[in-house]
Amino acid sequence: MTHQSRTLHVAGLARVEGEGALHVRTKGARVEEVRLNIYEPPRFFEALLRGRDYREPPDITARICGICPVAYQMSACRAVEDACGVEVDGQLRALRRLLYCGEWISSHALHIYLLHAPDFLGFPDGIAMARAQRSLVERGLALKKAGNSVMSAIGGRAIHPVNVRLGGFYRVPTAAELRPLAEQLRQALDDAVATVGWVSGFDFPDLDVPHRLMALRDTSGYPLDRGIPHVTTGRSFPPAEFSSHVVEHQVPHSTALHARLDGQLFLVGPLARYSLNSDRLSPVAAQVATAAGLGAQCLNPFRSIVVRAVEVVYAVEEALRIIADYERPKPFIEVDHRAGVGHGTTEAPRGLLYHRYELDAGGAVLSADIVPPTSQNQAAIEDDLTHLVTGALGLDDHALTHLCEQAIRNYDPCISCSAHFLDLTVERG
Repeated sequence: MTHQSRTLHVAGLARVEGEGALHVRTKGARVEEVRLNIYEPPRFFEALLRGRDYREPPDITARICGICPVAYQMSACRAVEDACGVEVDGQLRALRRLLYCGEWISSHALHIYLLHAPDFLGFPDGIAMARAQRSLVERGLALKKAGNSVMSAIGGRAIHPVNVRLGGFYRVPTAAELRPLAEQLRQALDDAVATVGWVSGFDFPDLDVPHRLMALRDTSGYPLDRGIPHVTTGRSFPPAEFSSHVVEHQVPHSTALHARLDGQLFLVGPLARYSLNSDRLSPVAAQVATAAGLGAQCLNPFRSIVVRAVEVVYAVEEALRIIADYERPKPFIEVDHRAGVGHGTTEAPRGLLYHRYELDAGGAVLSADIVPPTSQNQAAIEDDLTHLVTGALGLDDHALTHLCEQAIRNYDPCISCSAHFLDLTVERG
C-alpha cells in the first residue's frame, strides 16, 4: 500500500468511560497529528468545593466517578486529614485499604472482561463475547460482584459509598459480618488466578513505552491507599511537592488538562505500579506474574491487561489478609479543623490520584486541586499513538483505526474524571 495522505477520525470512542474522540492525520510515511479529543464539558468540581465545610470533600469528590469513587474519597480524606495534622492508621487504615481492594477488583474485572478483552479476541463488544463465551464473561462478572460486595460491606453501597468520613467511617463492621466476604473472596481468588492465565495467552503487539513511569511506593506492600511518588528514573518526592513536579497545561482540543513530569512525558497506572513495585506483590500474585511471563518491569501497554489481572489477584489476597487479621476498632478518630494546606495521593485503578486542599481557620475549603490519572496520561497516550501509527501505516483505514482504539483502551482512560478544569480558552486558526 502506498503511504498517501490519510485522516482517521473516531467521533466517539467505545468501551471507555466517558466521551472522547480520536483524530489522526498522516502524510506519506509521516504522522503529522494525533489528537485524543476530550469534548465532555468541564465539571467544575474544584469550584464546587470552594467554601464548603472541610468534612464534605470525600462525599462530593466521590461523585466525580461511578467506577472509582473510593479513590476520590480516600485521596480527599488523606489530603484534608493532612491539612488538619491527623494520620489514620491501625485497623481503620486496614478497613480503608480493604474498601480500596474492593474497588480495584470491581474496576479491573470490568475493564478486563467487558472493555479490553474483546479487542484481543475479535469481538465488537462484551455482549457479543458473552454470546460466544458465556462462561468467561460470567467469571468476570463474579469477580466484579466480589469487589462490589466488599465495597457494600465497608462503604455502605458499591457506587458512591456513603459510610466514609474523615478519620474513618460512620460505622465499622464486626468480624462476623466480614466472614461471608472471605468465603466469596476465596472463590474470587481462584477466578482471579484463572484470569491471569487466560489473558496472558493473548496476542500482544510489540510496543514499549519510552516514557518515565510514576507510581506510589510505600514502606511495605503494593501501593493502594498511600505512599510516596516514585519515578523510574530513581527520583522520588513527597506528596506536598507534587505540583512542583507535575505541571498541568491546557491544549485547544481537550476539556481536560495535559500534564508533564519535570517537563517530560510520563505515565501512571498499572505499568508504572508494577514496574516500581513488582517486588511488593503478595505470594500468589508474584507466582502468577512469573507464570504469565512478566519480569521485574512491564513496559508494553498492550500487556497492561495482564498486569491488571495480576493486581486483581493481589487485591483479593490483600482483602483476605485484612479480614483474617481484623479486630473491630472505634469507627473514627476526631479530625478538628485548622488553617492549613494538605496533600493526598492514592493509587486509583487507573493510576496515581492527587488531591490538594487549602482550609481556613473556620474549616472552610479555600481552594482545591484534583489531578486524576487520565489527565496525567493524555499527552503520553498521544505520543504512543504517534509511534504506533508510524509503524502500522501499511494497514488499511479500518484496521488502523481499530488498532488505535485498542491502544487507547490499554490505558483504561476515565475521560469523565479528567474533564474538570476551570478555565478554557480555545484559539482556532
